[in-house]
Amino acid sequence: MERIEVGKELVRKLVDGTISDQDVLRLQNSYKDDDRFNKYVEVLQERVKWKDRILMRISDNVYIVQKEKSGEIISKCTCGHDFFDYRTNWKLGCLINVRKTLKEMSEVYSPEPACPEPEWQEIREFYCPDCGAQLAVEVLPPGYPVMFEFLADIPGFYREYLGTPLTPEKKYECQDKSLELTKTWGKEI
Repeated sequence: MERIEVGKELVRKLVDGTISDQDVLRLQNSYKDDDRFNKYVEVLQERVKWKDRILMRISDNVYIVQKEKSGEIISKCTCGHDFFDYRTNWKLGCLINVRKTLKEMSEVYSPEPACPEPEWQEIREFYCPDCGAQLAVEVLPPGYPVMFEFLADIPGFYREYLGTPLTPEKKYECQDKSLELTKTWGKEI
């Protein structure tokens, strides 16, 4: 397997989805260069208007970032909306549209036979409360908890895999903190 140097321009094309099939094959059939993740994050950072440091992208419009001033690690929308500590499910801070009827589901599923069965499933659409961008969609049984797809050990990833500990490195246990948030909701009512 050959080792190729991947420049930021090629990473930009990869992020934009404009990379050629030939370049995709080259990337797949070569060793990964040591700084490719850093180049990827640099490309992402160039595209946002805020200064918080992007640590990882978790969807098209949601990032795990380190706040510039406090050093806290949170989830953040491309528009700049701050969600929560990254260990809390960011979807709990979204505006949520739930499609429960066949009529509502057929607005986004066509033809109608392709629709989920309303007795068995509902469609949840998650929107940023600031910019209104649709950030995620779930099709789940009614009453099923909001999915938390990704909980990363960010400090461990940077320290152990990338070899560049976060500064300041605070103690973060890789533990879901979503329940702590939802417990406060009951106290507010």
